[in-house]
Amino acid sequence: MPSRGPISPVRVLVVDDSVVVRKLLFEALGSAREITVIDTASSGAIALAKIRSLHPDVVTLDIEMPGLNGIETLVEIRKLHPKLPVIMVSTLTERGASATVEALSLGASDYVTKPSNSESRSAVISQIRRELVAKILSLASRTRGPHVMPPAKGKSGAPRVDVLAIGVSTGGPNALAEVIPHLPVDFPVPIVIVQHMPPLFTRLLADRLSAQSQVPVREAEAGKKLEPGQVWIARGDYHMTVARKGTNVVLNLNQDAPENSCRPAVDVLFRSVAQVYGANVLGVVLTGMGADGALGATQIQMAGGEIFVQDEASSVVWGMPGAVVVAGAADKIFALPEIGPQIVNRVCQDRAGRIVPLAIRRMSAGL
Repeated sequence: MPSRGPISPVRVLVVDDSVVVRKLLFEALGSAREITVIDTASSGAIALAKIRSLHPDVVTLDIEMPGLNGIETLVEIRKLHPKLPVIMVSTLTERGASATVEALSLGASDYVTKPSNSESRSAVISQIRRELVAKILSLASRTRGPHVMPPAKGKSGAPRVDVLAIGVSTGGPNALAEVIPHLPVDFPVPIVIVQHMPPLFTRLLADRLSAQSQVPVREAEAGKKLEPGQVWIARGDYHMTVARKGTNVVLNLNQDAPENSCRPAVDVLFRSVAQVYGANVLGVVLTGMGADGALGATQIQMAGGEIFVQDEASSVVWGMPGAVVVAGAADKIFALPEIGPQIVNRVCQDRAGRIVPLAIRRMSAGL
């Protein structure tokens, strides 16, 4: 059988109004043999013209630019090139975090934060290379054909669900915005979520999701009791775990070493809920780069719990859910629009007071 030829480098367009940042990105990405920076652009308008003529595989896009800013440029890119991966480049500030969360909700594929000005040039280039190269390669592979993965196993006669645990990364804000609003106001179990994000970002994401949903969504606080229908998102730079305290289950936060290069890490949360809730866990792994969550999903399954994963076609990156499938820990695979309704159906299964969705209750009451 003939061998496959070499895969061509990923073609990247760098967009930033700062000459210094453009040079840093060019140098950092240019040192990766799998990537070619085909050009740079100093404004949103120039970027749109170069996308039309150069057809890049991935675009890095600065958020704060004069004229057509990053958000406005992203909106135009999504109109003209809906599947082109776009990585936002933002500052680690309240303003930058808010703009990044907005960009992710508008269809940005991922983001990186700009290094501190206090670092040396070599340290800055090293950080950019470390954070950005893997994301570019992962997003580019998403557009170069699907993987072939074994099917999910399926499970019958699963126990009652007492907690919902969700792990997600790249593409997560949009995925969560699709799933969490499906949960009714009287959802009968607590929800704990790890989304790979730094500080500031997780609070802003929680606020945005809470405004869109019937259930309250908050950034995790140590010592808080888990209650039905409450959503807790792990705080950036802190692992989140659960622990029994008398008859209650409470949240704990820690800054133990990162796992899978992540803090918070999905594996840490999943391991914790498996230990505390045993077979009464529904774990869900959504879109994300890497393999965080695969070991934790296996532990949930070994304890008798159940795992849903997002399918490849609807994932921005099928790294995390794909790793769960490869590990043999996926019980069911669903497209993103199906996950919210399937969660509600599964959690309500075998409960004495089956949930009636709020919209149906209102119709029955003639509201």
